[in-house]
Amino acid sequence: MWPIANDPAIREALLCAYEDGSWGRYHGPNVERLEEVLAEMHGVKHAMVCASGTIAVQIALRSLNAQDGSEVILAAYDFPGNFRAIQDAGLFPVLADIDPNTWCLDAGNIEAAISKSTVAIIVSHLHGGTAAMRQVNEIAAAHGIAVIEDACQATGAIVEGKWAGSSGELGVLSFGGSKLVTAGRGGAILTDRDDLLQRAKIYCERGNHAFPLSELQAAVILPQLEQLEIRNQKRSKSLSLLRKKLTDIESVLRPVVCSSEHPAFYKHAWLCESSQRAQHLTQLAIRDQVPLGEGFRGFYKRPSSQTRKVGLLQHSRDAASRTLLLHHPVLLQDEMVIDWLATWLRCAISEE
Repeated sequence: MWPIANDPAIREALLCAYEDGSWGRYHGPNVERLEEVLAEMHGVKHAMVCASGTIAVQIALRSLNAQDGSEVILAAYDFPGNFRAIQDAGLFPVLADIDPNTWCLDAGNIEAAISKSTVAIIVSHLHGGTAAMRQVNEIAAAHGIAVIEDACQATGAIVEGKWAGSSGELGVLSFGGSKLVTAGRGGAILTDRDDLLQRAKIYCERGNHAFPLSELQAAVILPQLEQLEIRNQKRSKSLSLLRKKLTDIESVLRPVVCSSEHPAFYKHAWLCESSQRAQHLTQLAIRDQVPLGEGFRGFYKRPSSQTRKVGLLQHSRDAASRTLLLHHPVLLQDEMVIDWLATWLRCAISEE
């Protein structure tokens, strides 16, 4: 079950918000404190919370003050909301292929995607994989392009020595109902730049903040941030055990390459050797109520009127049809559950 029921730290936070009346205020101590904690945690100057990770991406894009029709590069396999956020900001998506080992935008494909109209790159850390942020930033800096680092699936991860979400001009976090830190809904943008923060605030200002995170939501996020490292370590340990038990079937289920020295697993990906295998395992998981599911559909089928495609996008096509995802709550269970999951996967593969 997620979020964890009967968490005493969450109960205490809710009681405090009830007793001091902050739960019903426009402005109170919890949002202010959360923004301070997020900025300090990620080593950036500013954090601004908002209603969701999806709207955080759009706020980040709006803060760039780009001309309508300007291009934004993203992976052809990514969260659907990122594509829509680009369109909603009046910008034009450009698709580049992923690294097949990490499910993230391949930095080696960025140069070919850049045009004179490019203003930004959205780079998402997905399914336990992490993008090569140092290389992405070097390419972007050489062309005067902004980087938006989407860490919605990687809260608490360390990527090349920095907290996920802190490497680009802007970073994005999510506190959605299934995320590693949850308030049911919620998100945040991170940045060192005063001008980007100011533009973000102006975009959100409609008499009041148009896309707010409530005081009550902020109150329950704060204690979860204190627990995040311990829980991420537990998830990582469980996955190491699970992957070890499945090493001999990696020709059938190839796991994501975890290059982070301090990973965070919202989802964990395997690439099945065929789309038929992926569909079969997903159907069996639904039948047996196992927390496994399919990946994103990707954007490679979008028409040229909606996007510009760079290359064949083959790895993104494969990921869209052959990905199997494990959801994180099971990773907080004991070793017996992990043993059971490994056994289930073996049996499910043999059923085909």
